[in-house]
Amino acid sequence: MRAKVGAASVAVERGDITDWDVDAIVNAANSTLTMGAGVAAAIKRKGGVLIEEEATRQGPIEVGEAVLTPGGNLAATHVIHAVAMGPDLKTDPDTIARTTRAVLALADKHRLTSIALPALGTGVGHVAPPAAAEAMLTVVVTHLKSAKTTLKRVVFVLYQDEALRAFTDTLKRLAAIQ
Repeated sequence: MRAKVGAASVAVERGDITDWDVDAIVNAANSTLTMGAGVAAAIKRKGGVLIEEEATRQGPIEVGEAVLTPGGNLAATHVIHAVAMGPDLKTDPDTIARTTRAVLALADKHRLTSIALPALGTGVGHVAPPAAAEAMLTVVVTHLKSAKTTLKRVVFVLYQDEALRAFTDTLKRLAAIQ
């Protein structure tokens, strides 16, 4: 699914985020920015330990914040480490929205034109994919329509069927009302 929002395109795709050739992929990080499990471990495995070393040098950071590191050996030039949940492994749609805003602000600060995001909070954070989709896509669509942004391409790269359906349905609805 793809939609035009302002001067940018927003897409929902199935795949492995570590394979995406974009300016930055987004890592659902913890506040210490260590990359031990899940997608973070896959990013470190494919991109190299330099990514984690650069991230931990900038940490710890607060929930709702994000930092940028090089992409190492990944196709993506950078990794944005976005902290959507604390050490208690809990999050909610408001925190996911705040974290998504931090990701977009960081992308604009570094003049990135393309980013790929996962469904923040839907794994160990236990947020239902439709709630995460609503939070993230509402922020992205609002940002692309109202902000002076360098972003031209935003892709949500999802692995699970439920997340793919939720993000596709939400993007269809939000694109129809813009």
